[in-house]
Amino acid sequence: MKKEQQEKKIVRILFSVWKYIVFFLLISFVVTCSMLLFFDGMDVPEEIARANSLITFVNIIFLSFIFSLLDSIRRKYKVERPLKQILDATHQITEGDFRVRIEHGDSFGGKNEFDVIIENLNKMAEELSGIETLRTDFIANVSHELKTPLSVIHSYATMLQNTELPSHKRMEYAKTITEASRRLSDLITNILKLSKLENQQIYPDTQKYNLSEQLCECLLGFENIWEKKGLEIKTDIDEDVMVKADAELLTLVWNNLFSNAMKFTEDNGKVVVALKAEDEFVLVRVSDDGCGISPEIGQHIFEKFYQGDKSHSMQGNGLGLALVKRVIDIMGGEIFVESALGRGSTFIVKLRRESSATI
Repeated sequence: MKKEQQEKKIVRILFSVWKYIVFFLLISFVVTCSMLLFFDGMDVPEEIARANSLITFVNIIFLSFIFSLLDSIRRKYKVERPLKQILDATHQITEGDFRVRIEHGDSFGGKNEFDVIIENLNKMAEELSGIETLRTDFIANVSHELKTPLSVIHSYATMLQNTELPSHKRMEYAKTITEASRRLSDLITNILKLSKLENQQIYPDTQKYNLSEQLCECLLGFENIWEKKGLEIKTDIDEDVMVKADAELLTLVWNNLFSNAMKFTEDNGKVVVALKAEDEFVLVRVSDDGCGISPEIGQHIFEKFYQGDKSHSMQGNGLGLALVKRVIDIMGGEIFVESALGRGSTFIVKLRRESSATI
């Protein structure tokens, strides 16, 4: 309805009286000036001049009609047609249909302003379509991830209301509720962090610091986990490797990588953390001998909410590696993964190195 109202306001006519008058005045002026210059100094009888002037006037009327008609046809196909396509496309976009694309017209091998506008409009529609897909997927994933721990909390809280429940069961259910609450809290925290990172609301506080010490400190934070699972922790960390980065954001990276390595390593397995300094860069490797990642899954592991191994989905929310990737991008570094099914995985982080001289 809105589109029809807008189209009613647009008047499209093939022949315009005002345009005809403009061409008539313009041709009359040009012909008059040309005749005055041509006959200047010539002795032409008045009768012949009067007769020719009438014929000339009729020709001007006819030529003005032809020119105005040709200009209207040109405008219809070269201006009004692409404009109508652009207006229709913008109307569809405002209605939420981002699938619209405009075909390019024939510009005789060249490119005019309308072609550029059409290209930009097609690109905008494509980008908006991608953003809409991401938004829809994000909402669906968030809803699913929120629903799972809430369902657990609701179910176990209901069972706790049973007055005849044994104390050991009551303690078990309370621990389950606590774990589900922690997972829910971690999910919300990670969503907020990722949102701020993607919207550039977190500005890195880059300072020169000792990366070797930071890796050791972060690794020690998982001591309880590796002792509980009986993991073998092997380190190969060069001493006093300096980087210039945001220490807090990189702590988020190491904690996520260490957490994943220990989560996907079976009991009595092995986790290796290595730091090597090269000429201008440092390489951090976090390896495990867990289940590994297939090439198909490896293409998506840095996407939000993507979880390749569903058997461990209750231990995470699929945002950790998305956060890692975004932080590494902000730091101007790179991250790779080397993995094969049944052979474990190695995550490699590449950062620019700073001189180890005293600050």
